[in-house]
Amino acid sequence: MPTATKVNLLNYSQEALKDYFRTVGEKPFRATQVIKWLHQMGVTDVDQMSNLSKDLRAFLQEHTEIRPPEIAMEQQSADGTYKWLLRLDDGNAIETVFIPEDDRGTLCISSQVGCALDCTFCSTARQGFNRNLTVAEIIGQLWIAKRALQRDPKGPRAVTNVVMMGMGEPLLNFEPLVAALALMMDDHAYGLSRRRVTVSTSGVVPALDRLGDVIDVSLAVSLHAPNDALRDQLVPLNRKYPIERLLTECRRFLDKKETQRKHITWEYVMLDKVNDSDEHAQQLATLLRGIPSKINLIPFNPFPDTRYKRSSNNRIHRFRDILVNAGYTVITRKTRGEDIDAACGQLAGKVNDRSRREIHFARIEQRVNNNENKTDPDHRPTSSKRPNAGLRH
Repeated sequence: MPTATKVNLLNYSQEALKDYFRTVGEKPFRATQVIKWLHQMGVTDVDQMSNLSKDLRAFLQEHTEIRPPEIAMEQQSADGTYKWLLRLDDGNAIETVFIPEDDRGTLCISSQVGCALDCTFCSTARQGFNRNLTVAEIIGQLWIAKRALQRDPKGPRAVTNVVMMGMGEPLLNFEPLVAALALMMDDHAYGLSRRRVTVSTSGVVPALDRLGDVIDVSLAVSLHAPNDALRDQLVPLNRKYPIERLLTECRRFLDKKETQRKHITWEYVMLDKVNDSDEHAQQLATLLRGIPSKINLIPFNPFPDTRYKRSSNNRIHRFRDILVNAGYTVITRKTRGEDIDAACGQLAGKVNDRSRREIHFARIEQRVNNNENKTDPDHRPTSSKRPNAGLRH
């Protein structure tokens, strides 16, 4: 549990830690030393920081602590994917996933306890929302993974890429997010390339504008639909920030630092008979024309009580081919960690919901069921609108 009089050193970026040392009468360069011990060495006790003076170590012992989240459970998938359930001080829990590949190791990090948005195809959204994570709780996920992966039975694994694609909408937790990103890319901490750190957003336009001004990272946008009518249903945030406004901001984001930002990655979950038709693919190709783009097609990962189904492999391949023929780079994401509920859209954790989200979704499902039980003489079985009936709220 946190100590009321102590500050958690994991809550500080290097610049923030310099400010802290200034306020206590220490030289700012001490921050670089401490950052190295914390994040490169992964120490848990300031007495291990041997290049600090004895007096400074005594001060830090009295006034600070090193407290990452606690590992409540660790699981490993048959495909090598790791998932950690991390317990927080307030009883909530978040999930973090590591996906190993031959040439990289990608860590998927959470930014909130639950999610304040209510995308209808996402398990995290069903859990509701409690609060934003602190810097220590965000960077602590990388801190924990780096240590844990040293114990891999096949030999130590490295985190080479970070994606802010876990629980929550990162841009709704802006200041802690930016501080954690700064640590990820700090040469004295984790030293990750800007091209290897990706922030995923559902389209919080004002915060996206700020992000482009303060830090240089890669961007992924959870699009999931090629038109406003459908995206309003799948990603309700679209009603506040429609697609055209989102695309305008994405273009601005690319223009701010062209040397680092080469393209936008568009995430598109494939939902059977919802957003996966040839027409949808053609609309998407037209929509993104002129924007340097990479498109990730994500096979839907089912979770309990969902009414959506995964598009067939043939349908996904057909969708991909239309986009490739239109000149786009398209990747069909492999489903990883599905046997431990670690796949995209499946993270749930343990959320003490303050948003009454479960009640909200129960009402939606009831409306959907009522609509489906009605006789509709004009119903067309091939319509892509039917699976979304009643989802507007």
